[in-house]
Amino acid sequence: MVFIIKPMRSIWRTLDRGLARDIALVCLADGVVGMSYGAISVGGGLPLWVPVLLSIVVFAGASQFLFVGIVAAGGSPIAAVIAGLLVNTRHVAFGLAVSDVIGGGWRRVPGSHLMTDENVAFALGQEDLKQRRAAYWAGGIGIFACWNVGVLVGGLAGTMITDTDVFGLDAAFPAVLLALVLPALRDRSTRTAALVGVVVALAATPFLPAGVPVLLALVGMVFYRAPKPALEVSR
Repeated sequence: MVFIIKPMRSIWRTLDRGLARDIALVCLADGVVGMSYGAISVGGGLPLWVPVLLSIVVFAGASQFLFVGIVAAGGSPIAAVIAGLLVNTRHVAFGLAVSDVIGGGWRRVPGSHLMTDENVAFALGQEDLKQRRAAYWAGGIGIFACWNVGVLVGGLAGTMITDTDVFGLDAAFPAVLLALVLPALRDRSTRTAALVGVVVALAATPFLPAGVPVLLALVGMVFYRAPKPALEVSR
C-alpha cells in the first residue's frame, strides 16, 4: 500500500487547486456516465458481470457503449469487438502525444491502460512536465475508479432504470468532451480542423457503420497548423 499511497500524495500535491477541482468534476461526470452504461447493459439483457468486466479490462467508454449496443441488438460479438477497436484507434495518436508523460519502465502498461480522452486533454493542457504527469495520472486513476463504481451501481439499478434517455445520462459523456475541447477552439487553425472533421463525420454517419465516421473526421488534421514555439531571448 505504501507504494500506492505515497505516489498519489505526491501527485495531488503537485496539482494546483483549480486543476484538481476540474479533474474531480470530470471524474464525477464519468461516474454518472458509467452508471448510464451499467444500466443500459443490464437493461438490455446482459448479465451484470459483462459490463463490470469490460470496464476493468477494456476501460474505454465509447467502445464499451458500442459493444453493448451491437450485442444487445443481436449483432455478432466479433463485429462488436472490431467496431470497438476502430473507435479506439485514436489512442495510437494519444500514445504518441503523451509518451513522455507516461514515462518508461513499469509505468508503460498501467499508463496505457488508464489512457482516456479526458486525462490526455488535461495533461496536454499543462506547460510543465511535472504538472502534465500529475494531471495525467490523477485523471486516469480518478476516472478509472469513478467509472467502475458507476458501472457497478448502474448495473445493479439496471432492472429499474431501463431508459437512461429519461434522465439525460446519455448526454453526460459528450458534454464532458465538449467542455474539454472548447478552450482549444480559440486557435483559428484548431477551429478549422475541428469544423472540417465535424462536417465529414456528419456527412458519413447515415451511410457508414458506427465508429467509422469518427475515423474519417481525422481528415480535418490536414488543415491543422501547429503554432510555432516562441523563441527565448537570452539576456
